[in-house]
Amino acid sequence: MRFLKCIGLSVCLVGLVVGGAGVSAGQEKAAKRPPKYTVTDLGPLSGGTFSQTTGANNFGWQSGLSTEADGTQHAVLWHDGEIINISKQTPEGTNSGAFSINDFGGVLVDGELTKKDPNNENFCAYGTGLICRAYLWLGGAMVPLPTLGGPNNLVTWINNRGLATGIAETDKREPSCPGTVSPSGTGPQILKFEGVLWGPFPGQVRAMRPLPGDSVSIASAVNDQGDVVGGSGSCADTFLPGPTVAPHAVIWENGEPSDIGNLGGTSNPDLFGISTIAIAINNNGVATGAAALPGNQTSHAFFWSKKERKMKDLGTVAGDVHTAGLGLNNLDEIVGPSFDADGNPRAYLYKDGEMNDLNALVPADSPIYMLVAFGINDRGQVVGFGVDAEGDVHGFLATPCGGEVDEMHEKAHAILSERTKQFLRDRMGIGGGTRSH
Repeated sequence: MRFLKCIGLSVCLVGLVVGGAGVSAGQEKAAKRPPKYTVTDLGPLSGGTFSQTTGANNFGWQSGLSTEADGTQHAVLWHDGEIINISKQTPEGTNSGAFSINDFGGVLVDGELTKKDPNNENFCAYGTGLICRAYLWLGGAMVPLPTLGGPNNLVTWINNRGLATGIAETDKREPSCPGTVSPSGTGPQILKFEGVLWGPFPGQVRAMRPLPGDSVSIASAVNDQGDVVGGSGSCADTFLPGPTVAPHAVIWENGEPSDIGNLGGTSNPDLFGISTIAIAINNNGVATGAAALPGNQTSHAFFWSKKERKMKDLGTVAGDVHTAGLGLNNLDEIVGPSFDADGNPRAYLYKDGEMNDLNALVPADSPIYMLVAFGINDRGQVVGFGVDAEGDVHGFLATPCGGEVDEMHEKAHAILSERTKQFLRDRMGIGGGTRSH
């Protein structure tokens, strides 16, 4: 699931300090312990320093993005640890990224054109002022996906029926847009945008209209039954990825929007990332995302189901203050980032009613400290990005390796340098202070 996006700059993150002292042993949980995992550093393209894994299907393929030596960002796939650049069909020298992959090899890609956006909206958040376009990559062919009449669109998720979600512009000006660059790096937005559902036939696009009283919407994901989730709001409080921000979490059933509730808050444009939005939905009708708490000072991951239609607060990893649910499989296992009060993220796994630091479930000598988990497939494999021993940010694949963890211990939090946190705030839209989540 595409929730955060890296701008295509080659940055080496140095000065990572991993705290090791004063770690207390956690209480053994009565519930079944989570499985052990092995971690694979998927690495970047040759000459690049950054990679991010965004999705994983159930047949050993992962989608994502990587920088090259010139600093541009490219859509890539990984298979058996090998990286494949699939951006060759997008214009040379422009940025792109792969943000979702289904079990039949369909991959959603965002890519820039060489043509300048007439409104300089930076819809893809690359900061280049170029038009942003959405594509379906399948079998080596890159097929453009239609907009709603405006110049820009972008992707979020593809299901196994070939239905895909994203966000597209209309050709109408939206008066609620504030006329400034958003904290996520997009804008200044001029045109109205709405969530869209593409397919299943080529060229098909349907708008996912906002809730009554709202003016814009975002479609984050679609399950195999065709249920779409996302967010709704005004152009002033609804930000394009990344990360995605909205004040109202929404499900579209048969194209009709419904507010799925909240945890007491809405959003806070002044505190970047404080949001109430649904980000993922599985085939059981279970959805997750982020929901602002009362006062709109922080957000927590949530669990929501079509059966109960109530939003459950998943809390945080022990000692942290902020979480988001970014990925979800058909076993109702949820992954995402959990942040401490200083903005240091760590990947978590929510399984069997327990929130676990994913780094506590892997060997101590693992090559990556996992910062943000973006997705989890039905094999329990988790993907995202983390830091290696040199402080470079790389995509990872965490794979269950059989058995349960022998003893539950709290893992020491990786304490990021201010330079690293600034990178995450400026380039990825995450971190502490006023630019968390």
